[in-house]
Amino acid sequence: MKSSTLKAKLATLSFFEFAIWGTYLVSMGMFLYHVGLGQEIFLFYMVQGLVSLFMPAVMGIVADRWLPAQKTLALCHFIAAIFMFAAGYYAMSVLPEGWIEMTHEQLVGYVDFGTIFTLYTISVAFYMPTIGLNNSVAFNALERGGLDTVKDFPPIRVFGTVGFIVAELMVNFVEIDGITLQKSYTQFFATGAFGIIMALYALTMPKCPVNKSASGGLADALGLRAFALFKTRRMAIFFIFSMLLGVSLQITNSYGTTFIESFSKVTEYSEGLLNGWFAHNPTFLISISQCSEALCILMIAFCLKRFGIKGVMLIAMFAWVLRFGFFGIGDTNFPGVIFLILSCIVYGVAFDFFNVSGGIYVDQQTDPKLRSSAQGLFMIMTNGIGASLGTFIAGEFVVNKYVMTQEVGTQAMIDGWHHSWFIFATYALAVFIMFYFCFKAPKKVEEKTVNNI
Repeated sequence: MKSSTLKAKLATLSFFEFAIWGTYLVSMGMFLYHVGLGQEIFLFYMVQGLVSLFMPAVMGIVADRWLPAQKTLALCHFIAAIFMFAAGYYAMSVLPEGWIEMTHEQLVGYVDFGTIFTLYTISVAFYMPTIGLNNSVAFNALERGGLDTVKDFPPIRVFGTVGFIVAELMVNFVEIDGITLQKSYTQFFATGAFGIIMALYALTMPKCPVNKSASGGLADALGLRAFALFKTRRMAIFFIFSMLLGVSLQITNSYGTTFIESFSKVTEYSEGLLNGWFAHNPTFLISISQCSEALCILMIAFCLKRFGIKGVMLIAMFAWVLRFGFFGIGDTNFPGVIFLILSCIVYGVAFDFFNVSGGIYVDQQTDPKLRSSAQGLFMIMTNGIGASLGTFIAGEFVVNKYVMTQEVGTQAMIDGWHHSWFIFATYALAVFIMFYFCFKAPKKVEEKTVNNI
């Protein structure tokens, strides 16, 4: 297979992998809120972090020892798609005709939380391992094709972000029966459709090897042996702050579109700038975040060389302050919408800078034998424990208290949202200040980082 053909196939694989995620991740909250599950939104996002603690490791062992990675990838996507279809079908079957015109108070009780949450959880449990499996399939194909994974994989991965953005735009603008996907259970059907396509496409990938005699167990796959790094003070501080920063990661994914869409229920905003266009197209507005994410990756090398590894981490942490703070100031009229756009722009810095610089720091500070486990631990602390804890606290103790108790379509609800974002911004600022005084990157790490760029 020609290298250009292989790269195109892998780029397509990456595109669909993240298009699946983008079809529901930032828009699901709007649908859940409308059908009377507003106070349970955080649980749907929290469970994503919880299953990420163990499912990728379990399916990774399956791919390493018994079922080739491309087939494991296909199997996971197929199961995830079936249960996402089931979640959509369940919602469709229980909601009354004309439900979109009803208020969320009127719809309480139609969609059973336990049923839809169980179906969704099983789907997500099998989707989350596919991100790592997708990388394994791509690395194997590149190596078999004689290509450089370090050089050739990043451009391929960018197509994943493109897929996420395209999916966001699709659910924002595509309508079925006059209802956009972002506000309906049809987003689950779209997710399932992408999943089936991905499952079939994964089977066309080059075969990955299995090693039935491989040593090591679940503890190794989970990276639990890397917890020994907590014995080193600077690594313990780093991992603790990784968790504290991880608290912020999923909050805007959980509530961003629900917050923006709430302006459409208030006359001042629904008839405001461009007849409330931004209030009615929240997923489009949030998609700017992913565009920023793709562009900010290009800035990291320069910033690492200019500010050092601690400086880049601090920039990321302060970007989270701005991310939440701008949401707290913004609205969908002019000039408030400028702050919403600015919040989406700084998201790329907030998300990319810490993930990349943190990964580099872990790589340079750990023994080669523990590097993979240490990277796994870094992901557990940020996207697992941190993100799950943050989503739970944000939902249960902030949004449910200050927003979900307010009447829809009132300024009191808008004020509740703004109050919540300022609480999150204050938290992010506290983490930024503590990190500045508590964390010290060894001089050798700073020098090595600069020299390697």
